[in-house]
Formats: sequence, C-alpha cells, structure tokens
Amino acid sequence: MKKVILCLSITFMAGLAFANMYNSVVDTTSWISNVPDSVSVFRQYFHSVNPGIFYRIFSPINQLLALLTLILFWKTSRKTKMFLLAAFLLAVAGDVITFAYFYPRNDMLMNLPLQGNTEKFITILKQWRFMNWIRTIIVLAGLAFSFSGLNEIYGQQKTIAIK
Repeated sequence: MKKVILCLSITFMAGLAFANMYNSVVDTTSWISNVPDSVSVFRQYFHSVNPGIFYRIFSPINQLLALLTLILFWKTSRKTKMFLLAAFLLAVAGDVITFAYFYPRNDMLMNLPLQGNTEKFITILKQWRFMNWIRTIIVLAGLAFSFSGLNEIYGQQKTIAIK
C-alpha cells in the first residue's frame, strides 16, 4: 500500500509538471499573441473557470501525497528519506511560487484596464511564462527526487531479498 501512495504522488507531480508545460507552450503563446485583444479573450475565456481552480485542487493533493509518502517511508534509509523530503519540499515550493508570484499577476491580467497597458501586459505575460518554466523545473526536480526515492526503496528490497 505504501508504494501505491508513492506512485500516486509521482503521478500527481507528473500531471502538474505537464499542466505547467502546457500553460507555457500553448496558453502563454496565445495570451501574448495580440495584446491587448488577446488579454480581452483571456478574460472572457477564464471568466467562469480558470487554471487556478485546477491547481487549487491538485496541488494540495500533490503536497498531501508527498507528505504522506515521506511519513510512510520515514523508517527507511536516510537516503530514501532525504529524497522524499526533497520531493515534498519542492512540491510545497511550487505552490508557494504560485501564490506569491502567479496569483498577483493573474489578478493584474484580469483587472488592469485594457487600454493604455499594452506594454505592461506584455511584460507581465513574458515574466509569467519565464517563471512558469522555473516552477515547472521545480516540480520536475520534485518528481526526480520521488523517482529516486522509489528507486532506493526497490534497491533496498532487492538487497534484503538477496540476503
């Protein structure tokens, strides 16, 4: 059962990483394509629902699974614990960046007057895209640490089985 939780954690981290990549490759390209008209379309499209809703659901689940995995495997090797702790901390870091960096910019994109702010929108969107790649790298690093933890767990089992 413990490995199932770890695999779920890995699955959620991978899902968040790919959602971030999608945002960077597809969404931001569209958003920055014809400012301010594209910002107007952005506002209309995200009027009733937006990616923040996805991240508010799945990011806490990701963090909870990473924490649960750390707790479940706490009595394993120090190396495994360090990998899983790093994965958890990186999952939290991704969400801290979301709240501290992205939400204020999303608010500006939704509320700044469209007229007279073209350069400001372009700057915000370029910064948004750049930092989203940073956030993606953080989530991917957490994913790599989770996989490393999984690898250590299976390596420990193999050692026990040989003895």
